[in-house]
Order: sequence, then structure tokens, then C-alpha cells
Amino acid sequence: MAVYTEVSDAALSSFLEGYDIGRLISFKGIAEGVENSNYLMFTNKGPYILTLYEKRVTETDLPFFLGLMENLANNGVQCPTPIHGNNGEVLRSLCEKPAAITSFLNGISLNNPKVMHCNAVGSALAKLHIAGSKYKKERKNSLSLDKCINLFNKCLPRADEITPGLSDLIHIELEYLCNNWPKNLPTGIIHADLFPDNVFFENDRLTGIIDFYFACNDFLAYDLGICINAWCFENDCRFNPDKARMLTQGYISERPLKKIEISALPILTRAASFRFLTTRLFDWLNSVEGALVKPKDPNEYVARLKLLQDIEDPSFFGIE
Repeated sequence: MAVYTEVSDAALSSFLEGYDIGRLISFKGIAEGVENSNYLMFTNKGPYILTLYEKRVTETDLPFFLGLMENLANNGVQCPTPIHGNNGEVLRSLCEKPAAITSFLNGISLNNPKVMHCNAVGSALAKLHIAGSKYKKERKNSLSLDKCINLFNKCLPRADEITPGLSDLIHIELEYLCNNWPKNLPTGIIHADLFPDNVFFENDRLTGIIDFYFACNDFLAYDLGICINAWCFENDCRFNPDKARMLTQGYISERPLKKIEISALPILTRAASFRFLTTRLFDWLNSVEGALVKPKDPNEYVARLKLLQDIEDPSFFGIE
């Protein structure tokens, strides 16, 4: 979450006249994240989240995202529920940007998740995949391998400003991924961005998953590879095998992996690392002046990718 568009008291009060959620008391911007403008908003009926959609989010994709959140919430996934306006719609316009209001979830995101939290996330991810099978709309992955190639090409002239030799590292990785990409794996709805800042806990109990604006249809095991990248490395980029074991065991306890998924997990986890290296590189080189958000360091994923390039055995991720 982040703030790119400033909203005035008057504009928001007028916007809320289209809802039955009470009178505005206060609101403040939320600085985390990189994609949209987000506000924590309080009315006399309670707290809500206001989101203005911008940057890489395509307006035509918004009905998919909002419909998915409502569908998942109705099928037992702990996630925000879009609030319908008085006209029945969940998507409206504010400050000339598409905007929506969602329910507020209790809890906090963790800067240093423990092993127990990784187990809960693995279980929650599998439940999301199972519930997502009931959602019949589809969306292609906007950050699939070929899309990341296009994104990297935009960064190529300046990539070595971040780390000397980075352009060569990415070229080599691209060639490997393209030549070894798996086929015929189980597919479905994936979250595609389930980092610790998108998961809430309260007293070590998982209370919610947020930020579904990368959700799409792709290999389900790829989502697990994303989570391994996001949850199983420490702040100094050391890999924590205990976290990986508990995360994958949590997942398998709800949705057992097929043998072909297990075999493909090393390359899918490697591809996830490549994806976040590429997007962080792009954001670092194309930061928005004045936005209340700091781009994340791409070098963290240089280190992770180099480690994962040497992994071929899925047992490295705790799958017995």
C-alpha cells in the first residue's frame, strides 16, 4: 500500500455520500507498498480501507480483483470485502482515479515472522487456492516470464547502476528459465504477492490476507515459490530451512502437491525470485517523485536468486 494521490476532506466526504457506511470522522494515508494509494478511514460506523488505483493496475482488471475478494470472503478466506455503493457498484471514481472501499481487518503485519507464522501462511495459501477454484473469472499473469522480460528490457541500459554485472546475471537467468520452464502443472487463482506486509496476525493467529491486485491464473505451485521467497529468507538474506519446511508442510496439510509440482518447485521458486528482482529494479529506477513510499532494494533479490540458482532438489524447501 502507498499514497500517490492526495485526497481532500471535502472530496472524500462527497464520495462517501454514495455509500451507507456513515459520516467521515478521520482518514490518513498508508505509506507501505508500491502500487496504489491507500487510506485508513474512520466513519461513525467503523474503520474502512479506501483505495485509489493507479500505476501498474489496469482499470479493466479491477472487476476481476474486487469480484475475487468478495468471492474468497464468501468462501471462508479471511480477506477484505468490497463495500457496495448505494447504486450496487463496488468500483467508483475519486480524484479522477478508480476507487473502492473495503472492510477493515484487525491485526498487524510482521517485520520478522517466526516459524509458526510461516506454517499458518502455508495453510492459508492452500485454502485460498482451494476457495479460488470456485471463482470462474480468469486473468492472465501480468508479470509472467515474458512480461518480466519486457520489464527488464526497459531497465537494461541502467541495470548495472544497481550492481555491476546485473544485466549479465539476468540475461543468463532468463535463458535458463525460458529453456526449462515447466508445463502441464495444476493451475488456478493465485495471490502472486503474498509477502509479510500482506498478511495480518493478532496474538500469533493469522487474521487476514490483503492486496489481491496481482492475483491471476497461473501455476498454483508458483504461488508457493513466491511465498518461499517472501517468508523464508531472513533480513540478512540468509535462507531459513525451518521456515521453508513449516511453510510447505502447512500448505500440504490443506492441499497435497502432485509429484510434478514438487519436481518443479526449485525452478518456480527461482522464477519468483527473478520476478521480484525485475520489478524492484524497475521501481528503483523509476521511482515517483513525491510519493509517500520508498522503493525496495533490488539487491536483496540478487542475493536470493544467486542462492536459488544452485538448488535442484525440492527437499531443500522442506518437502519430505
